[in-house]
Amino acid sequence: MINACHQHIHPLLKIAEWLVTIVFCTLAVLAIWYALPFNHASTGALLAFQALQSVGLFIIPPFIVAYLWSELPLQRLHISHNRLNGRMVLLSIAIMLTAIPLINCLVALNGMLRLPESLSGLEQLMQQMEQQAEQLLQRFLTYGDGAWWVLLLNLILLAALPAIGEELTFRGVLQSFFSNRHVAVWVTAFIFSFIHFQFYGFIPRLLLGAVLGYALVWSGRIGYSMIMHATNNALSVLVFYLGTYVWHLSQDTIDALGTGDTWWLTALCTPLMVFLLFLFRRSAKES
Repeated sequence: MINACHQHIHPLLKIAEWLVTIVFCTLAVLAIWYALPFNHASTGALLAFQALQSVGLFIIPPFIVAYLWSELPLQRLHISHNRLNGRMVLLSIAIMLTAIPLINCLVALNGMLRLPESLSGLEQLMQQMEQQAEQLLQRFLTYGDGAWWVLLLNLILLAALPAIGEELTFRGVLQSFFSNRHVAVWVTAFIFSFIHFQFYGFIPRLLLGAVLGYALVWSGRIGYSMIMHATNNALSVLVFYLGTYVWHLSQDTIDALGTGDTWWLTALCTPLMVFLLFLFRRSAKES
């Protein structure tokens, strides 16, 4: 069988095979995208592209290579037919909730970093990329002017699908290339953060990637990492929606939670988050 033969190929060849799969899927996604008969610059079309990208580039390739590399492809991706532990699901959500102030604090600290004068051109480029990404996200989140169905759509397209796809790609495939689990977690977290090309969120995204990686290491189930990732994404969507259309707060006010006058939230929630991670690890050992 093809997948039986692939189990024993060199890891570098597996990486090459994975990258080739991503390239072919990228070409397929672009072909489908440009074949669709609508205004490709519209916000609705860009949301459709977001969905197409999540499925075509991050969800489908891991399943293809998992089938090629293993006779048990779902197991290869750490997917189990057994139900997830309810307590660990709740802990996964609680960990992300308590992480909000710390993430905001780290984003603020990360934003203070400046490159040497000799790299000012690179810094300006990164700032432009950051602004463009922020503007695009604003278009998605304000599409439909606060309609409830747009909130639901954004929770699916900006929270759930990216969480599933990125976890399959980074934790399911990339993290498995390293034999040392700590090296695997941190190298994958570094690449996970770097690949977003948002320098001013690099540190908090690096730590988030590490938490997601250790959640998989401790539990052996990628489902918990997906829940944590989706919760983090969904909180951003929900907080923006509530802050803009219900509480009428500025985005700067929302992003400042845990910094400045509310620094105490970071001091309070961070030890709680660490304690919840400890409970998660202990529950994983007991399950």
